[in-house]
Amino acid sequence: MLGEALPPSQAAARAAALDGAIAGVETAIHGLPLAAQQEVQDLFGLLALAPARRFVAGVKDGWREADPAQVAAFLQSWRTHRLATLQTAYLALHDLILGAWYADAAHWAAIGYPGPLPELS
Repeated sequence: MLGEALPPSQAAARAAALDGAIAGVETAIHGLPLAAQQEVQDLFGLLALAPARRFVAGVKDGWREADPAQVAAFLQSWRTHRLATLQTAYLALHDLILGAWYADAAHWAAIGYPGPLPELS
């Protein structure tokens, strides 16, 4: 979902950016109501189980081994799926990941956001 927002090929920089995104998603999840936290936990649990991951996402190997094109196809299929539940799951992942990424001030310049306006007194 972050695609070109991630550092392109520098392995260390890319890994650090992904670690930061994961930490941001975790922080965002902890800010959700308990019922929503449970739903997200259930979603991640489902995607972590190999048989379920194969069936609902079409990814046979673990996520770290998955080909980026395979992950993109899975996300696109959920984004446009006929079942509203999978569309909702996609939107939850999208909002958590992009929200966490752009909550970090280090990424604001990439989208032209200058930051919060100074308070007028």
